Amino acid sequence: MSTWNDERQHRSAQDGSGDLPETAPPKPKKRRSGKGEEQPLIPAPTPPPDDSRAVRVVYVGCEGESTEPDYLNHLNARFGDGSGYEGQKFRIQPVYKKNGYTPAEAVAAVREKAQEDDAWAMFDRDEHHDIPQALREAAESSTEVCFSHPSFELWLLLHFQEFGGRQSGKNKEILKKLRQAHPAFKKFDTKNDKSVKDDRRAALDQEGLLEEAVSRAKRLVSQCEHGSCKANNAKTNSFSRDNPPKTTPAWAARSGHAHDCETLRRDPSTDVWRLVVSLGIVKDSSRAATNRGHSYSAGAWGV
Repeated sequence: MSTWNDERQHRSAQDGSGDLPETAPPKPKKRRSGKGEEQPLIPAPTPPPDDSRAVRVVYVGCEGESTEPDYLNHLNARFGDGSGYEGQKFRIQPVYKKNGYTPAEAVAAVREKAQEDDAWAMFDRDEHHDIPQALREAAESSTEVCFSHPSFELWLLLHFQEFGGRQSGKNKEILKKLRQAHPAFKKFDTKNDKSVKDDRRAALDQEGLLEEAVSRAKRLVSQCEHGSCKANNAKTNSFSRDNPPKTTPAWAARSGHAHDCETLRRDPSTDVWRLVVSLGIVKDSSRAATNRGHSYSAGAWGV
């Protein structure tokens, strides 16, 4: 007698219609997204930081064609990557020409080149007759002034030693002491060699010398014969060139000298230290918090 199972097995052997082993249900096929279909939200990758905005660009009009541009390029190479005290990246663009500028020409040249960037004019007392004009035009255009009396070489000398005593525009004593201060400067300003390169840069770059130069330059301000000049009153913050014109005495007082201290009587003195502090290279304990950084402060002259 055949059973239902026997018949089922018989059919299975003939036509394959019997039970099959259990298998997993087939996976649904992935649908291709149409162009118009909404895509899942994926967070956008974080863009790389824009380092170009962090670099402060400073134009400096130089009276000289060799010493000052060489020194400024030394600051670029040594500290421009942000290795100074405040970690500020910067790029100094020296503005100069063969045979040099007069002070007023240096102000005009850097004012034209800098546009919206910071502008400084660097010049000496020497025998120039247009310094009052240069100071007036610097104030009108918010161009910072690095004035040295009698010369920029005073700033170099201050890296190695103190210096004082009225020079009356003469540079002879400063050059003599600079040549004696370090072997690298032994032949400075001989055979028309006033460069600041190679071993001279290395000499200036010795540990702690730049900080000493800043301290000594500040002491010269406080020792000014005027009697009311104080280095702690100096301003080193960046300043908008779009601000209203300022009086020449007020603008010149950003150096720390009193408003009524005539610039040509600041002997000896050098304002190069303010540029160094402004760039964040050297720590200056007297620098107020409002003077730090490089944002513009419209309407606040700090004078």
